[in-house]
Amino acid sequence: MNVSPPPKSNIGKRSKTWAADIIRKNTPTREEMAKNRFLAPVAHRVLSPELWRFTRRSVPRGVALGLFAAFIFPLGQILISTFLALPVRANVPLAALVTFVTNPFTLPFWLVIANRTGDFVLHFGASAPAVVSAKAGSGAWAYLSEAYEVAGATLVGYLVLSFVAPLIGYVISGWVWRAVVSRKRARRLKAMEARLDQRLGAL
Repeated sequence: MNVSPPPKSNIGKRSKTWAADIIRKNTPTREEMAKNRFLAPVAHRVLSPELWRFTRRSVPRGVALGLFAAFIFPLGQILISTFLALPVRANVPLAALVTFVTNPFTLPFWLVIANRTGDFVLHFGASAPAVVSAKAGSGAWAYLSEAYEVAGATLVGYLVLSFVAPLIGYVISGWVWRAVVSRKRARRLKAMEARLDQRLGAL
């Protein structure tokens, strides 16, 4: 009587497609996007298979557009990133996933980064008008002046991040993609060489 061996346990093993699994789990499916009433006019384009493939061109574009939508638009970021992905043929699920870099949990962190970035760009302390400097010490005026500087610096910081972050994301994601592809190619060549050695050794 032949007894089949028990199935191998996957406990402790990481899926080879773990990154793709994360993307599929945290981003809307093609069907969900197609049913969205805001995307209805372009649903046929959203469902295009080429926009859901991970290629050396679509991946960096998806990351860049996702970061741009994340910082420049406070609401509807997934929809905006999807619309932007259509004309440039960027990866739609990746663009939607990257927008989650800005969320209620990371908001305090990005507010601080944006404020410091904007303050660095504008140099409020060095270029404040003389009338503001003269009245900065008086109660209500001091509060309004400080609030203006903080809000203005934060807004400018977000604008800067919306253009700088996509550029950085594009470069880094392109480099990571090339590294991953090169690593996979090296593993395949190594496996082919091992199989060839086995066949030659069996002769």
